Amino acid sequence: MSFIYFKIRYLTRVMFMECTEAIKNRRSIRKFRDDAIGEEIINELLEAAQMAPSAGNMQARDFVVVMNRTIKQKLRQAAINQSFIEYAPVVIVVVANIGRSSRVYKSRGELYAIQDATAAVMNLLLAAHSKGLGTCWVGAFEEYIVSDLLGLPDKTRPVAIIPVGYPDEEPVAPPRLEPGKVVHMESW
Repeated sequence: MSFIYFKIRYLTRVMFMECTEAIKNRRSIRKFRDDAIGEEIINELLEAAQMAPSAGNMQARDFVVVMNRTIKQKLRQAAINQSFIEYAPVVIVVVANIGRSSRVYKSRGELYAIQDATAAVMNLLLAAHSKGLGTCWVGAFEEYIVSDLLGLPDKTRPVAIIPVGYPDEEPVAPPRLEPGKVVHMESW
């Protein structure tokens, strides 16, 4: 069979990946190819992220898309020098919009905004994987430095830095705890 047949078959498989397959096969990618990511794909990823559930449909999360090399270098520095951040073609910073959520939920608004943001992160990671892209959820960073660097307004918190690019590695699945150690029925 021809190369084109296999390429089409591969692309079809990636495009129509089953949800559970995407969940089981997604890996954190820390090495990216130099290939650019088109604006249309970035918009599709952001749309998928925005489709995540949110408390009261407040959608208390925002996204800062970074492609500028200097800003990516500063994000790397803020994230304990995790160099792969700088070398990803695109970096998306997911921000909890506490002000938006707190208008309705008062003191619980911060928690709900963080939950909204993290649900969006997972959608983003899975959508990227289904398109053949690699990502890594980076949570180790100096929050105030990132906020200042990106000009985030009051009552927001950066929750995750997500480098996005075409993978240049294929990591194996890390071991997971068996269900008997993490699943509790009826009570702990």
